[in-house]
Amino acid sequence: MYRFIAGFYPKKIRESLINLLAYSGIRIDPKKFIGFTLVFGFLFSLVIGFGIGFLIKKPFLPLFVVSFFLFEMIVYLRLVLSTDKKGRFVESVLPDALQLMSSNLRAGLTTDKALLLSARPEFGPFKDEINMVGKEIAMGKQVDKALLDMTKRIKSKKLERTMELIASGIRSGGELAALLDQTASDLRNQEIVDRKVRASVNMYIIFIFVAAGLVAPILFGLSSFLSEIITTSITSIDVPSTVTSSPMKMTPPEISIGFIINFIVTLLITTSILASLILGLISTGKEKGGIKFILPLLVISIPLFFIVRYGIKNMLGGLFGF
Repeated sequence: MYRFIAGFYPKKIRESLINLLAYSGIRIDPKKFIGFTLVFGFLFSLVIGFGIGFLIKKPFLPLFVVSFFLFEMIVYLRLVLSTDKKGRFVESVLPDALQLMSSNLRAGLTTDKALLLSARPEFGPFKDEINMVGKEIAMGKQVDKALLDMTKRIKSKKLERTMELIASGIRSGGELAALLDQTASDLRNQEIVDRKVRASVNMYIIFIFVAAGLVAPILFGLSSFLSEIITTSITSIDVPSTVTSSPMKMTPPEISIGFIINFIVTLLITTSILASLILGLISTGKEKGGIKFILPLLVISIPLFFIVRYGIKNMLGGLFGF
């Protein structure tokens, strides 16, 4: 049933989810997983739509659509983060694995044995991939093809370039042990450069986080209180009825304070999302690397806005008759 329901998912998104499941190492039928998320998301959205809609007296359909979209997006982002986490871990242990393979080859072991013996528990998910490649080579698969197939199960540009380089060296008849040693050395040097770059941009990361998470809600809290003062003051002005003509006409504002607060909250949510994507781009080179910052920024900025607004209103509200 789940496989049939998965067919209702948009084709491009369905293929993307299948690839993410393969990259993340989740051993489950992709179509069953997609179908299950659709069914569970539908039922979850029904509960949210009826339950919360009844409590806050809101229409069912908007709550259902929003909750269903958010659920599916959370599932997708969870797979993206899991895939990236696995890729980053593999990149961190790749130089050690390559050097260990090289040492085994120099000790006189065959290529498949050298691969299998280099699979250490500390390599985590990469250990399983090395074992799989070693077994494929032992069963007669070409070394270069087995190494390239590994990149279909781990999403990492660094791993992909490394495997292509090694495969190219094997085809050209180069010494595999020396090639592995040189590749491991180059990867370590690249990692050192990457760390220096990340250290140099830490100040930008701190500045953007503080601006989006602290400064923006404080300023919005102050400006919303000033807007409320202006709105209340204009509304309370009593123009004498004897005044028939005047170059200025005082009309009450058409925008309520409730609309202003809703607008600010929406703006803070948008700012948090965009700032998180920028943080990810600066720190990791990929926008999706900043997804982990979205929730902390939202948790900090929105409550801080209401706290600042409440504090200013309590301190200064008496001066303006609030």
